[in-house]
Amino acid sequence: MNDATRSGGTGRDLRLDLFRGMANWAIFLDHVPNNVVAWLTMRNYGFSDAAELFVFVSGFTVAFVYSKTLRAKGPLAAAAGILGRVWQIYVAYVLLFVFYVVAVGYVAQRYGHAHLLDEYNIRSLIADPVEFLKHGLLLEYRPLNLDVLPLYIVLMAPFPLVLWSLTKAPGVTLAGSVILYAVARSFGWNLPGYPSGYWYFNPFAWQLLFVIGAWCAVVDRGTLDRTLRSGIVLPLALVVVVLSAIVMLAPLTGNGWLLPAKLHLLFPMNDKTNLAPYRIAHFLALAIIVARIVPENAPALAWPVWRPLIVSGQHSLEVFCAGTFFAAVAYFALDLVDGSVRSQFVVSAAGICAMVAVAYFRKWSKENKARPAIAR
Repeated sequence: MNDATRSGGTGRDLRLDLFRGMANWAIFLDHVPNNVVAWLTMRNYGFSDAAELFVFVSGFTVAFVYSKTLRAKGPLAAAAGILGRVWQIYVAYVLLFVFYVVAVGYVAQRYGHAHLLDEYNIRSLIADPVEFLKHGLLLEYRPLNLDVLPLYIVLMAPFPLVLWSLTKAPGVTLAGSVILYAVARSFGWNLPGYPSGYWYFNPFAWQLLFVIGAWCAVVDRGTLDRTLRSGIVLPLALVVVVLSAIVMLAPLTGNGWLLPAKLHLLFPMNDKTNLAPYRIAHFLALAIIVARIVPENAPALAWPVWRPLIVSGQHSLEVFCAGTFFAAVAYFALDLVDGSVRSQFVVSAAGICAMVAVAYFRKWSKENKARPAIAR
């Protein structure tokens, strides 16, 4: 998640960093229950949300970076880099898992809020720690809100083969991903959870968005740009985004004329687990619109106001882990102390500031580590 892509004279495609940081902030806000500030996030105004953005950008970034390694040093070097990154993400997940469970368990027991054990799905872990920790290390058991990193690990693990295939036959590889997506949805394929159920993010479905992002990174950029700038693409994208907003907002307005019943039947449920096709369509439509509005070297990307988001995106793994933990802390504060609207704004702002602080600290530590020592 920390790898950069190249862009102009900056050395990075700041759009990827910007939107990856935006995804981290949105995931934090969405993970704080009953938080009015979460109305600022995209999930309220369309089918897709920050999870789609996170997965797509991650696929693009990994493919862009390691395709260069593959061309320069060969498939083994690229595979070693990707699998090394998988190990880093796994270690980060295990550390987050431990701190997260300890924090929830402590608050629940210290302040007598046993309901938190059920809300965060850790009561069984406390009752049988050895068995549940074993399945937690195997990514089968996950407390509430700890689903994204296991998905990313599973998508990254086979990616050396996917990347090799993308560089040889990008169209065929993308078609294979579409087929796997369709078959998984048709036959109900998913990975089992523990002690029951299945993964909240079905990897067999979500791999499609990851591969689409990777495909965009390796395909001929000129052909892709010409396709996106064809006359019908932008109007169609705008129609999808507007229709999605109407479907999501119509129930709140109470106006039946805004969304006729027959049209509403086309969207029986917003299936996030299996990544409903209209979620993919909505996200890609948004991506097309943003790509047209914000070109790769847009001067606005250098504005200081975007810098906290960009730095958060450049150190995404650390910021994501911190944001997941801070979301739990924010909920504890609202649940135990004060759940007023004012407090929701305060804890949301405090959490985002803490995430930005983590990002800048990580940036500072990397820069100091990379700087050679001055001989005395």
